Amino acid sequence: MKLNHHNRYSYSDITTRPQFDWPNGTRLAVYLGMNLECFSFSEGLGAELAPGGPQPDVLNYAWRDYGNRVGAPRMLELFDRLNLPTTALINSELYTMASGLAQAFAARGDEIAGHGRSNAERQGTLDEAQERALITEATEVLTKQHGRAPKGWLGPWISQSLVTPDLLQEAGYEYLLDWCHDDQPTWMETRQGRILSVPYPQELNDIPQIVGRKREGAEFGDMIIDAFDVMLEESQSRPLVMGIALHGYLMGHPHRLKHLERALRHMLDTGGDAVWWTTAGAINDHFRGLGL
Repeated sequence: MKLNHHNRYSYSDITTRPQFDWPNGTRLAVYLGMNLECFSFSEGLGAELAPGGPQPDVLNYAWRDYGNRVGAPRMLELFDRLNLPTTALINSELYTMASGLAQAFAARGDEIAGHGRSNAERQGTLDEAQERALITEATEVLTKQHGRAPKGWLGPWISQSLVTPDLLQEAGYEYLLDWCHDDQPTWMETRQGRILSVPYPQELNDIPQIVGRKREGAEFGDMIIDAFDVMLEESQSRPLVMGIALHGYLMGHPHRLKHLERALRHMLDTGGDAVWWTTAGAINDHFRGLGL
């Protein structure tokens, strides 16, 4: 039996790759992927607090809306207290549905990355022309709002078609976050060049853990601490990227935020100058400059 292959990258054992450092001789790069998402009332996709009923599903829609009205602003205050940057992953419809929220992250110097139009849809189900139009539409909104085109992209629901990397590279994107196959950046081949895959977490991600596996904030906080401790030690042997994926309607609730703060304070206290707190875009920039 011959297995299909994506032909985007070849196999590589992380223990045998060339050595390099992150800025200032650090070996562990940490970034927070803050998902700022919006949803369509009475239709489309959306994470669920409880099994959804007939539309309009007010329970789940309002629970998600809490994330933009309360949860994300609360988390932004935490990031301010700890002086931590984020990569804000923005649905372009957010500028209509939650005006000012994305701008609040941009105002503190956070990176703005593309995250589709909304999380009520998947781009991977579209034909090539429709997907190209989605990418173009979302990119134009972010560029107009912030005066520069985003460098990075995360598909809504980590959704990709067979040509998504090609379309993103052709649209001018330098990196994507959808592939969770490594702890170091990986070059991916496209039909007109290359695009960089920056590691994005599916384990240290509040949706798979809290919504999918029904874990709570304390356990998620412990997972972050455990992963950080292991990766900080391992980074003495090889450079690594640790991402943490967050959503306002999950970690922005008070009973969970305290555990996120506990985990982040542990990381700050333990890692010290050995950790590069950064953004996915800065990881892309530095890795590209290495010439690997």
